[in-house]
Amino acid sequence: MARLDIADGFDVHDYRSKLKLITQDAGSMTLANREGLGCPACGDPFERLFVSDDETVRFASAPNGPICLARTDERLLVLTH
Repeated sequence: MARLDIADGFDVHDYRSKLKLITQDAGSMTLANREGLGCPACGDPFERLFVSDDETVRFASAPNGPICLARTDERLLVLTH
C-alpha cells in the first residue's frame, strides 16, 4: 500500500488521482481517500484528510474513529480513520 510521503512537505497535486476534493476554502481543504493510501503517522489507510495552512482551526464535531496528525513546515494534516 502506498503511503502519503510528507518528507519534503505535502502537495495535493502529487496525489490528485488518489484523493477526491470534498471542500476547500482560502486556507484549508478536506479530501477523501479513494485508493486506500496509508497514513503518514501510523501507516493504516485513512478515510479523510484535512490540510490547513491556517494558524487556528475549529472543528464543529469530532469523528468516531482514531485521529492522526502530521506536520510539515507549511501545513498541518489531520487524518481520520
